[in-house]
Amino acid sequence: MREIYAQAAERLRQGHPFALATLVAVRNAAPSPIGTSLLVDTGGSFRGNIGAGCHEGEVVETAHAMIADGTARLVSFGLDDELTDGSACGASLDVVVWRPDISFLKTAEAIAAGDEACEFAVPMVGEDGTPFTVRVAARRTLAIVGATTLGADLAAIGRRCDFRTIVIDPRPAFATRERIPHSDVLTVAWPDDALPGVLNANTALLVMSHDAKIDLPALRAGLASDVPYIGLLGSRRSQRVRLDTLQSQGYRDEQLARIYGPAGLDLGGTTPAQTALSILSEVTAMLNGRSGLPLRTVRGSIHNTVLLAGRS
Repeated sequence: MREIYAQAAERLRQGHPFALATLVAVRNAAPSPIGTSLLVDTGGSFRGNIGAGCHEGEVVETAHAMIADGTARLVSFGLDDELTDGSACGASLDVVVWRPDISFLKTAEAIAAGDEACEFAVPMVGEDGTPFTVRVAARRTLAIVGATTLGADLAAIGRRCDFRTIVIDPRPAFATRERIPHSDVLTVAWPDDALPGVLNANTALLVMSHDAKIDLPALRAGLASDVPYIGLLGSRRSQRVRLDTLQSQGYRDEQLARIYGPAGLDLGGTTPAQTALSILSEVTAMLNGRSGLPLRTVRGSIHNTVLLAGRS
Protein backbone atom coordinates (compact mmCIF):
# COMPACT_ATOMS: atom_id res chain seq x y z
CA MET A 1 0.00 0.00 0.00
CA ARG A 2 2.59 2.55 1.06
CA GLU A 3 4.54 2.48 -2.20
CA ILE A 4 1.38 3.57 -4.05
CA TYR A 5 1.06 6.63 -1.81
CA ALA A 6 4.77 7.36 -2.36
CA GLN A 7 4.13 7.30 -6.11
CA ALA A 8 1.07 9.51 -5.66
CA ALA A 9 3.18 12.02 -3.74
CA GLU A 10 5.78 12.03 -6.52
CA ARG A 11 3.13 12.76 -9.15
CA LEU A 12 1.65 15.54 -7.04
CA ARG A 13 5.08 17.14 -6.69
CA GLN A 14 5.61 16.93 -10.46
CA GLY A 15 2.10 18.06 -11.34
CA HIS A 16 1.27 14.89 -13.29
CA PRO A 17 -2.46 13.99 -13.39
CA PHE A 18 -3.54 10.59 -12.12
CA ALA A 19 -6.40 8.87 -10.32
CA LEU A 20 -6.53 6.85 -7.13
CA ALA A 21 -9.00 4.01 -6.60
CA THR A 22 -9.21 3.77 -2.80
CA LEU A 23 -10.84 0.94 -0.86
CA VAL A 24 -13.18 2.65 1.63
CA ALA A 25 -15.39 -0.18 2.93
CA VAL A 26 -15.45 -3.98 3.04
CA ARG A 27 -18.02 -6.52 4.21
CA ASN A 28 -17.84 -10.28 4.88
CA ALA A 29 -14.08 -10.52 4.26
CA ALA A 30 -11.01 -8.33 4.09
CA PRO A 31 -8.98 -9.00 0.93
CA SER A 32 -7.06 -5.74 1.53
CA PRO A 33 -6.90 -3.15 4.34
CA ILE A 34 -9.08 -0.05 4.21
CA GLY A 35 -7.13 2.72 2.46
CA THR A 36 -5.42 0.38 0.00
CA SER A 37 -5.26 2.18 -3.33
CA LEU A 38 -4.63 1.50 -6.98
CA LEU A 39 -2.98 4.30 -8.98
CA VAL A 40 -3.91 4.90 -12.62
CA ASP A 41 -1.92 7.20 -14.92
CA THR A 42 -3.30 9.18 -17.85
CA GLY A 43 -1.34 6.99 -20.26
CA GLY A 44 -3.30 3.91 -19.21
CA SER A 45 -0.78 2.19 -16.94
CA PHE A 46 -1.70 1.32 -13.37
CA ARG A 47 0.08 0.20 -10.21
CA GLY A 48 -1.02 -1.62 -7.09
CA ASN A 49 -4.15 -3.62 -6.38
CA ILE A 50 -7.10 -3.51 -4.00
CA GLY A 51 -7.81 -7.23 -3.78
CA ALA A 52 -10.72 -7.02 -6.25
CA GLY A 53 -9.55 -9.81 -8.55
CA CYS A 54 -11.20 -9.75 -11.97
CA HIS A 55 -13.08 -6.56 -11.03
CA GLU A 56 -9.87 -4.52 -11.05
CA GLY A 57 -10.24 -4.08 -14.80
CA GLU A 58 -13.58 -2.39 -14.11
CA VAL A 59 -11.91 -0.16 -11.53
CA VAL A 60 -9.18 0.86 -13.99
CA GLU A 61 -11.78 1.67 -16.66
CA THR A 62 -13.66 3.81 -14.14
CA ALA A 63 -10.41 5.61 -13.32
CA HIS A 64 -9.85 6.44 -17.01
CA ALA A 65 -13.35 7.93 -17.16
CA MET A 66 -12.67 9.90 -13.98
CA ILE A 67 -9.40 11.29 -15.38
CA ALA A 68 -11.25 12.34 -18.53
CA ASP A 69 -14.07 14.30 -16.86
CA GLY A 70 -12.73 14.99 -13.35
CA THR A 71 -15.77 13.49 -11.61
CA ALA A 72 -15.19 11.16 -8.65
CA ARG A 73 -17.05 7.87 -8.75
CA LEU A 74 -18.11 5.18 -6.30
CA VAL A 75 -17.73 1.57 -7.46
CA SER A 76 -19.40 -1.18 -5.40
CA PHE A 77 -19.24 -4.89 -6.16
CA GLY A 78 -19.24 -8.30 -4.55
CA LEU A 79 -16.54 -10.92 -4.98
CA ASP A 80 -19.04 -13.75 -5.15
CA ASP A 81 -19.24 -14.15 -8.93
CA GLU A 82 -17.29 -17.38 -8.85
CA LEU A 83 -18.32 -18.82 -5.50
CA THR A 84 -19.62 -21.92 -7.26
CA ASP A 85 -16.09 -23.00 -8.09
CA GLY A 86 -14.60 -21.72 -4.81
CA SER A 87 -12.35 -19.10 -6.40
CA ALA A 88 -13.95 -16.01 -4.84
CA CYS A 89 -13.96 -14.84 -1.22
CA GLY A 90 -17.51 -13.49 -1.02
CA ALA A 91 -16.48 -10.01 0.10
CA SER A 92 -18.33 -6.83 -0.86
CA LEU A 93 -16.18 -3.80 -1.58
CA ASP A 94 -16.75 -0.06 -1.94
CA VAL A 95 -14.09 1.79 -3.90
CA VAL A 96 -13.95 5.53 -4.54
CA VAL A 97 -12.14 6.60 -7.70
CA TRP A 98 -10.88 10.15 -7.22
CA ARG A 99 -8.18 12.66 -8.12
CA PRO A 100 -6.13 14.03 -5.21
CA ASP A 101 -4.92 17.62 -5.48
CA ILE A 102 -1.75 19.21 -4.12
CA SER A 103 -3.34 19.56 -0.65
CA PHE A 104 -3.06 15.76 -0.35
CA LEU A 105 0.74 15.80 -0.77
CA LYS A 106 1.71 15.86 2.93
CA THR A 107 -0.82 13.14 3.74
CA ALA A 108 0.47 10.92 0.92
CA GLU A 109 4.04 11.42 2.13
CA ALA A 110 3.06 10.61 5.72
CA ILE A 111 1.23 7.42 4.71
CA ALA A 112 4.24 6.37 2.62
CA ALA A 113 6.58 6.93 5.58
CA GLY A 114 4.27 5.06 7.97
CA ASP A 115 5.67 6.65 11.12
CA GLU A 116 2.26 7.72 12.38
CA ALA A 117 -1.40 6.98 11.77
CA CYS A 118 -3.00 9.16 9.09
CA GLU A 119 -6.60 10.10 8.47
CA PHE A 120 -8.02 11.72 5.36
CA ALA A 121 -11.33 12.27 3.61
CA VAL A 122 -12.09 10.61 0.28
CA PRO A 123 -14.75 12.42 -1.78
CA MET A 124 -18.05 10.58 -1.92
CA VAL A 125 -20.42 10.50 -4.89
CA GLY A 126 -24.07 10.23 -4.01
CA GLU A 127 -27.16 12.06 -2.97
CA ASP A 128 -25.75 13.45 0.26
CA GLY A 129 -22.20 14.01 -1.01
CA THR A 130 -20.73 13.01 2.34
CA PRO A 131 -17.09 11.88 2.08
CA PHE A 132 -15.63 8.74 3.58
CA THR A 133 -13.02 9.11 6.31
CA VAL A 134 -10.14 6.70 5.84
CA ARG A 135 -7.61 5.94 8.56
CA VAL A 136 -4.32 4.25 7.73
CA ALA A 137 -2.46 2.83 10.72
CA ALA A 138 1.20 3.48 11.40
CA ARG A 139 3.68 0.71 10.75
CA ARG A 140 4.47 -1.53 13.69
CA THR A 141 8.13 -1.65 14.72
CA LEU A 142 10.54 -4.55 14.44
CA ALA A 143 13.53 -3.99 16.75
CA ILE A 144 16.35 -6.35 15.76
CA VAL A 145 19.35 -6.67 18.07
CA GLY A 146 22.27 -8.07 16.11
CA ALA A 147 23.54 -6.73 12.78
CA THR A 148 24.14 -10.22 11.42
CA THR A 149 23.25 -11.81 8.10
CA LEU A 150 20.02 -13.00 9.72
CA GLY A 151 19.41 -9.47 11.01
CA ALA A 152 19.81 -8.14 7.47
CA ASP A 153 17.26 -10.64 6.13
CA LEU A 154 14.85 -9.88 8.98
CA ALA A 155 15.08 -6.16 8.17
CA ALA A 156 14.54 -6.71 4.45
CA ILE A 157 11.57 -9.06 4.81
CA GLY A 158 10.18 -7.04 7.71
CA ARG A 159 10.00 -3.90 5.58
CA ARG A 160 8.10 -5.81 2.91
CA CYS A 161 5.69 -6.90 5.67
CA ASP A 162 5.06 -3.23 6.59
CA PHE A 163 7.23 -3.07 9.69
CA ARG A 164 9.42 -0.13 10.59
CA THR A 165 12.73 -1.93 11.05
CA ILE A 166 15.42 -0.89 13.51
CA VAL A 167 18.70 -2.80 13.74
CA ILE A 168 20.83 -2.25 16.85
CA ASP A 169 24.37 -3.48 17.42
CA PRO A 170 27.25 -2.00 19.47
CA ARG A 171 29.86 -3.35 17.02
CA PRO A 172 30.71 -0.73 14.35
CA ALA A 173 32.15 -3.35 12.01
CA PHE A 174 28.80 -5.18 12.01
CA ALA A 175 26.37 -2.26 11.94
CA THR A 176 27.18 -0.88 8.48
CA ARG A 177 24.91 0.03 5.58
CA GLU A 178 26.86 -2.35 3.35
CA ARG A 179 25.87 -5.24 5.62
CA ILE A 180 22.37 -3.99 6.57
CA PRO A 181 21.08 -2.06 3.54
CA HIS A 182 17.33 -2.37 4.11
CA SER A 183 16.69 -1.32 7.70
CA ASP A 184 14.88 1.97 8.27
CA VAL A 185 17.19 2.75 11.19
CA LEU A 186 20.66 1.37 11.87
CA THR A 187 22.06 2.20 15.30
CA VAL A 188 25.53 1.55 16.70
CA ALA A 189 24.72 1.30 20.41
CA TRP A 190 24.34 -1.10 23.28
CA PRO A 191 20.79 -2.42 23.45
CA ASP A 192 20.17 -1.24 27.02
CA ASP A 193 20.92 2.31 25.82
CA ALA A 194 18.98 2.18 22.54
CA LEU A 195 15.96 0.02 23.30
CA PRO A 196 14.09 1.94 26.05
CA GLY A 197 13.11 4.65 23.58
CA VAL A 198 12.00 2.08 20.99
CA LEU A 199 10.04 -0.60 22.83
CA ASN A 200 6.28 -0.28 23.27
CA ALA A 201 3.09 -2.27 22.73
CA ASN A 202 3.44 -1.94 18.92
CA THR A 203 6.98 -3.33 18.81
CA ALA A 204 8.34 -6.84 18.39
CA LEU A 205 11.82 -7.39 19.82
CA LEU A 206 14.15 -9.89 18.13
CA VAL A 207 17.36 -10.71 19.98
CA MET A 208 19.61 -12.21 17.34
CA SER A 209 23.28 -11.43 18.10
CA HIS A 210 24.12 -14.84 19.61
CA ASP A 211 26.50 -12.98 21.97
CA ALA A 212 25.63 -12.99 25.68
CA LYS A 213 27.12 -9.50 26.21
CA ILE A 214 24.56 -8.15 23.72
CA ASP A 215 21.68 -10.60 24.14
CA LEU A 216 21.28 -10.33 27.91
CA PRO A 217 20.89 -6.54 28.17
CA ALA A 218 18.50 -6.69 25.22
CA LEU A 219 16.38 -9.33 26.96
CA ARG A 220 16.36 -7.32 30.19
CA ALA A 221 15.18 -4.25 28.26
CA GLY A 222 12.45 -6.30 26.63
CA LEU A 223 11.26 -7.77 29.93
CA ALA A 224 11.11 -4.27 31.44
CA SER A 225 8.80 -3.14 28.61
CA ASP A 226 5.29 -3.99 27.40
CA VAL A 227 6.35 -5.43 24.04
CA PRO A 228 3.99 -8.27 23.02
CA TYR A 229 6.77 -10.38 21.51
CA ILE A 230 10.37 -11.09 22.58
CA GLY A 231 12.13 -13.55 20.28
CA LEU A 232 15.51 -15.10 21.07
CA LEU A 233 17.77 -16.84 18.56
CA GLY A 234 19.73 -19.93 19.51
CA SER A 235 19.70 -23.65 20.14
CA ARG A 236 17.68 -25.15 22.96
CA ARG A 237 20.86 -25.46 24.99
CA SER A 238 21.82 -21.80 24.52
CA GLN A 239 18.25 -20.80 25.33
CA ARG A 240 18.51 -22.66 28.64
CA VAL A 241 21.80 -20.91 29.44
CA ARG A 242 20.27 -17.46 28.76
CA LEU A 243 17.19 -18.21 30.85
CA ASP A 244 19.26 -19.63 33.72
CA THR A 245 21.36 -16.48 33.75
CA LEU A 246 18.28 -14.26 33.86
CA GLN A 247 16.76 -16.42 36.59
CA SER A 248 19.92 -16.04 38.65
CA GLN A 249 19.49 -12.29 38.27
CA GLY A 250 16.06 -12.45 39.90
CA TYR A 251 13.65 -12.91 36.98
CA ARG A 252 10.67 -15.17 37.74
CA ASP A 253 9.40 -18.02 35.57
CA GLU A 254 6.29 -16.08 34.53
CA GLN A 255 8.48 -13.21 33.32
CA LEU A 256 10.79 -15.51 31.39
CA ALA A 257 7.77 -17.18 29.78
CA ARG A 258 7.39 -14.00 27.69
CA ILE A 259 10.52 -14.97 25.74
CA TYR A 260 9.88 -16.99 22.57
CA GLY A 261 12.94 -19.13 22.15
CA PRO A 262 14.01 -20.62 19.91
CA ALA A 263 12.18 -17.90 17.97
CA GLY A 264 10.13 -18.92 14.95
CA LEU A 265 7.72 -21.51 13.63
CA ASP A 266 8.66 -25.08 12.76
CA LEU A 267 9.36 -24.60 9.03
CA GLY A 268 12.59 -26.57 8.87
CA GLY A 269 14.49 -23.77 7.11
CA THR A 270 18.26 -23.75 7.05
CA THR A 271 19.32 -20.53 5.32
CA PRO A 272 19.23 -17.10 7.05
CA ALA A 273 16.38 -16.00 4.78
CA GLN A 274 14.36 -19.12 5.61
CA THR A 275 15.06 -18.59 9.31
CA ALA A 276 13.92 -14.97 8.97
CA LEU A 277 10.71 -16.17 7.32
CA SER A 278 10.11 -18.58 10.20
CA ILE A 279 10.65 -15.87 12.83
CA LEU A 280 8.53 -13.24 11.06
CA SER A 281 5.76 -15.77 10.61
CA GLU A 282 5.62 -16.27 14.37
CA VAL A 283 5.84 -12.51 14.99
CA THR A 284 2.95 -11.84 12.59
CA ALA A 285 0.79 -14.55 14.16
CA MET A 286 1.44 -13.31 17.69
CA LEU A 287 0.85 -9.62 16.92
CA ASN A 288 -2.37 -10.48 15.10
CA GLY A 289 -3.57 -12.84 17.82
CA ARG A 290 -3.63 -15.84 15.50
CA SER A 291 -2.60 -19.46 16.01
CA GLY A 292 0.09 -19.86 13.36
CA LEU A 293 -1.48 -23.21 12.43
CA PRO A 294 -2.17 -24.27 8.81
CA LEU A 295 -5.30 -22.49 7.58
CA ARG A 296 -6.89 -25.75 6.51
CA THR A 297 -6.91 -26.88 10.15
CA VAL A 298 -8.59 -23.80 11.63
CA ARG A 299 -12.09 -22.41 11.32
CA GLY A 300 -13.25 -18.83 10.94
CA SER A 301 -11.99 -15.84 8.99
CA ILE A 302 -8.71 -16.10 7.10
CA HIS A 303 -8.00 -12.40 7.62
CA ASN A 304 -8.35 -10.38 10.79
CA THR A 305 -11.42 -8.15 10.91
CA VAL A 306 -10.72 -4.60 9.73
CA LEU A 307 -12.63 -1.47 10.61
CA LEU A 308 -14.87 -0.08 7.93
CA ALA A 309 -14.28 3.46 6.79
CA GLY A 310 -16.69 5.94 8.28
CA ARG A 311 -18.42 9.00 6.98
CA SER A 312 -17.06 12.41 7.94
